[in-house]
Amino acid sequence: MPIALKLALAPVLVAQAVGTRRRAPVLPEAAGPREGTLPAAGAPLHVLLAGDSSAAGVGVAHQDQALAGHFSRALQRAVQRPVHWRLVAHTGLNTQQVHALLRAQARPAAGEGEIAVVVSGVNDLITLVSPRRAVQHRAALADWLLGELGIAHVVFAPLPPVHRFPLLPQPLRRVMGDDARAHDAALARWAATRSDVSHLPIAIDLGPESMAVDGFHPGEPVYRICGEALAAHVARLSVSLNARPGTHPSTHPSTHQTRGEAR
Repeated sequence: MPIALKLALAPVLVAQAVGTRRRAPVLPEAAGPREGTLPAAGAPLHVLLAGDSSAAGVGVAHQDQALAGHFSRALQRAVQRPVHWRLVAHTGLNTQQVHALLRAQARPAAGEGEIAVVVSGVNDLITLVSPRRAVQHRAALADWLLGELGIAHVVFAPLPPVHRFPLLPQPLRRVMGDDARAHDAALARWAATRSDVSHLPIAIDLGPESMAVDGFHPGEPVYRICGEALAAHVARLSVSLNARPGTHPSTHPSTHQTRGEAR
């Protein structure tokens, strides 16, 4: 949408945003463990999940139904190895705030092949972070994960199709949808320049039946689609990382075999 038209619509957009926030039900983050191991034979694959409310499972009751549950189960089926997963996420965070949360809960990578999956971006739109600035925040986060924690690869999930969110009225839905596409395109272009970062497009046909009751957060069908798509991507990455000289999965047995085991 042209800047001039967006400025002309600004009073309407602000009023719609305030009204939407007031009428939207406040949903809790999904209950359940935020760390666990799915057992199998072989060396464990370690994965860090980080992000905002969608990473935290807002919209479903339990982590088994959320992104972490669907992702970890699909990943274990794909790699046929133990999968140790850890979730660090909180509602309302933009990318820069996700970085701050991870710093506050910093823990070195458990193995040389650990992969991080970051789910953020909608709150970049809400807090009016530009696509350029958002990419800078993502670069800072990725460089910190790779350099300070020893993560082997960082995967950024795509921004959702905000133009399909049932909660948002028009023209707010169109404006936020256009902004989401601009953010996602900038993220994809940046990720394509790096071998240690990737962006995974995921096709999601959103409808009211696939969303949470608030019309803004994912329902379980969306978490399942995204979890399985991300798991397939991470499984492929784990094979390529294992094939690189000097990079291999940890050969130490997991110390969390019974903690928060996913079902």
